[in-house]
Amino acid sequence: MHWIESLGEWLDRRLQLSGVIRETAQHRVPRSSASWWYVFGSAALTVFFLQVVTGILLAIIYVPSAAQAWNSLQTLNHDIALGWFLRAMHGWGSNFMVGLVLIHMVQVFLFGAHKYPREFTWVVGVFLLLMTLGMAFSGQVLRFDQDAYWGLGIGASIMSRVPFIGGWLVNLLLGGPIIAGDTLSRFFTLHVFLIPGILIGLVGLHLLMVLKLGINEWPMPGRLVRRETYLKEYEELTRKDGVPFVPDAIWKDLIFAGCILLAVAFCAAVLGPFGPTGQPDPTIIQTVPKPDFFFLWLYALLSLLPPQLETPFLLIAPLIGIAVLLLLPFLSGEGEKNWRRRPIAVLTVLLLAVTLGTLTKLASYTPWSPQMDAWSGSPVPQQYLQDRSPLERQGALVFQDKQCRSCHALGGEGGERGPALDAVATRLTQDQLIRQVLQGRGNMPAYGKNLRPAEVTALVAFLTTLHPAGQAPARDGSRPDALESSEARASSTQP
Repeated sequence: MHWIESLGEWLDRRLQLSGVIRETAQHRVPRSSASWWYVFGSAALTVFFLQVVTGILLAIIYVPSAAQAWNSLQTLNHDIALGWFLRAMHGWGSNFMVGLVLIHMVQVFLFGAHKYPREFTWVVGVFLLLMTLGMAFSGQVLRFDQDAYWGLGIGASIMSRVPFIGGWLVNLLLGGPIIAGDTLSRFFTLHVFLIPGILIGLVGLHLLMVLKLGINEWPMPGRLVRRETYLKEYEELTRKDGVPFVPDAIWKDLIFAGCILLAVAFCAAVLGPFGPTGQPDPTIIQTVPKPDFFFLWLYALLSLLPPQLETPFLLIAPLIGIAVLLLLPFLSGEGEKNWRRRPIAVLTVLLLAVTLGTLTKLASYTPWSPQMDAWSGSPVPQQYLQDRSPLERQGALVFQDKQCRSCHALGGEGGERGPALDAVATRLTQDQLIRQVLQGRGNMPAYGKNLRPAEVTALVAFLTTLHPAGQAPARDGSRPDALESSEARASSTQP
């Protein structure tokens, strides 16, 4: 033991850490705060460390490539000893971390710990919750299976609806206009470097504020928070009825964190890892992708909302929700802390819990919105085949074989996931149609790798005929010959 002590003294003379560690361990907290109700934050921190360790080990095998991601997960599941267990620990750790952060936020709110002088502690906690959800979503994308592919398409569609900068955000998110190899590289960087780095910084800031401002005392009825007197009252409380964090309080945190780790390991061993499901294939449109557990409520809500309300909800509701959370401690920074004397706070939590729980339950059988009940084997309506060239008829056959009507209506029959195509030639020029088919956009996946050039040419030739009689198709105004050719095509369709 002598050489260990000597090494410790040698390091301390150079790093000067012993005083900081001693002050941190012995900082006094109210005796009432050394309670089982105050263990959720430390448990969430423990699970975050678990995520960092398991994530580093997974990154050794995982290949962030569209061609290799799915195969690397299969290697972990079947070829690496306990690779499946490592993936399961990481996946279930994500679920537990989201749950613990949410419970901790609710506990802080009900106990009034967001009030003066801990307003910024709450604000940092809100950003920690957002980063945790970002970690969960980006981790699901890295599985890059069928659910992840279509889920990412939905996420890109949501981003594209942002006014003015929607297209720029999609390109930033996907690394281009389509889901491709650059997309996984972006999300790998987000999941492994950017978001964890932000989380580490926020966790450090959060812990620093907890040390400087103290742990919230037990909310006694009638003990009001007043800015003029609270700090003096809290200092007096910790002096008279305070205990050092180590060992009086930390043992409860350690026991609870240990139980959480055992619960994660149990779920991993019994329930196994999440996916991957089938390989990502944009041509398989008969799919119902569902997000992981903590986003199911949003899936159900979007499925149940009328289509005309989806965009306003997606653009406005998140901003309002985040703004309310950030402004809460500044609008309600004084007064009563005890939940028994704050019925509105209790009812708000209960209402949110019941709403989210109900939506999560509904997500187990709620259909994917918009409804897709078309039968792609229905023939192309006859009126769209009359007086068509052989190339255009071949395009109609490609349209039929590639199940385009599962997403798009034609002649009043077909799917509703995409827009009806009866007049698509009036909205998109030939070049734009080619780009749409090859690269995709919004909800539509890219089919450039799934169609031969001859099939693309024939399909676009057929699509350019889909415009009302007497109405000229869309043209590129920058081409001087476009007007003459479009007028000629329009006149040829006159009866």
